[in-house]
Amino acid sequence: MTKTAQSVWDNCLVFIKDNIQDQAYKTWFEPIRAVELTDSALYIQVPSKFFYEWLEEHYVKLLKVALTKELGTSAKLLYKIKMENTYGNKQPFTEQLPSAHRSPMKPQEVDVPLQNKNPELKNPFIIPGIRNLKIESQLNANYSFDNFFEGDSNRLARSAGLAVANKPGGTSFNPLLIFGGVGLGKTHLAHAIGIEIKDKYPEKTVLYISAEIFTQQYIDSVKRNTRNDFIHFYQLIDVLIIDDVQFLSGKTGTQDVFFHIFNHLHQNGKQVILTSDKAPVDMQDIEQRLLSRFKWGLSAELHQPDYETRISILNNILYRDGVEMPEEIVEYVAKNIKSNVRELEGAIISLIAQSSFNKREVNLELAKMVVEKFVKNVKREISIDYIQKVVSDYFQLDVDTLQSKTRKRHVVQARQLAMFFAKKFTKASLANIGSQIGDRDHATVLHACKTVDNLVTTDKQFRKFVDDINKKLSI
Repeated sequence: MTKTAQSVWDNCLVFIKDNIQDQAYKTWFEPIRAVELTDSALYIQVPSKFFYEWLEEHYVKLLKVALTKELGTSAKLLYKIKMENTYGNKQPFTEQLPSAHRSPMKPQEVDVPLQNKNPELKNPFIIPGIRNLKIESQLNANYSFDNFFEGDSNRLARSAGLAVANKPGGTSFNPLLIFGGVGLGKTHLAHAIGIEIKDKYPEKTVLYISAEIFTQQYIDSVKRNTRNDFIHFYQLIDVLIIDDVQFLSGKTGTQDVFFHIFNHLHQNGKQVILTSDKAPVDMQDIEQRLLSRFKWGLSAELHQPDYETRISILNNILYRDGVEMPEEIVEYVAKNIKSNVRELEGAIISLIAQSSFNKREVNLELAKMVVEKFVKNVKREISIDYIQKVVSDYFQLDVDTLQSKTRKRHVVQARQLAMFFAKKFTKASLANIGSQIGDRDHATVLHACKTVDNLVTTDKQFRKFVDDINKKLSI
């Protein structure tokens, strides 16, 4: 007997009805209509977006089990949403949405060998004084390999990530350092590796944390005199993912404690995954002993996505949000936004929102308007190196002269302005700014910022310097 959408769904309903209460079944499953069956995908129609979201949140596991029994392990469920209040004669704006089929990450329990560790071991993720070693992985279930599209720009990093996920701690890619510019997918890939490991090895303890939060936890442990507990806690982790490791720059205490944690994990066959906006060779104010360890494994760079990858990313966003859009518009957005994935996503989401909220048809004219405004409003990621270049060009100096020890007045002023704008436009510490601008100390940077503030109010010509450079950096 040939399977139809209705026969498959009827069989699913028999299973579902046996596993939930009658009232829930009548409310959430009786209104559903089976509309199409293609290969291993079943399309069902639901009355609203809210209805879809409720099913995904509360019944996705049950739906998955029922559908797998009928169509096998590759079964897919897709929702068609019946829109009552569409405008004009246009097709419904939201037509089709895929089922996520992924539950949030569960807490991980860790057994602590009490004879070796302090029985009052503190978990830096919970309120002090409460004994609890259930560890949340901090992974975002939406950042999986399924929606991390492979292209020439990321093939090495993605392949290395999959190799690590298949055998954490057992490859030569330990640590795996993923680096590249803003918005290219470093964080997404790091989460994807963690999620894949949790799927394949549920018993392994995976932890994702940003370098900033790691640093803050270390500072808190010093204040509370629990530094050893902090170290022991991180030594329990099987797979440690540190995001934006460049933020450890200049923080000698945090670097020292991370050195001990890293050594313990590496020596015990645990996996370390790092992300950074710089290659190890370009990191400043990181201790050499740490940098050398960063180079032990593999450093994989993410580049700007090529055209084909950008098209794939846009089509996936549209598929995910249930939106159909003419091919020429997708191509126009992909051709005009090349810098990174985050800007690409922002542009297509802006376009969807403009169309939806203003009830305008998605056409090339609207796409041009949105893309033009979006590209103009995207702020450049300003680095200390870029600030030094802009200031040097403005005063017709080279960067070496700006960083030199000379005390010539115009060079000193240029150097002070570079320090002032580095403090204004970056998150770098005063010590880090000083070390990158001529190897000065933090007191010199503080003095430079105060001098600029004073001169702006007393020297008209100097105020013009500040305004001109500020405009160049704000473009």
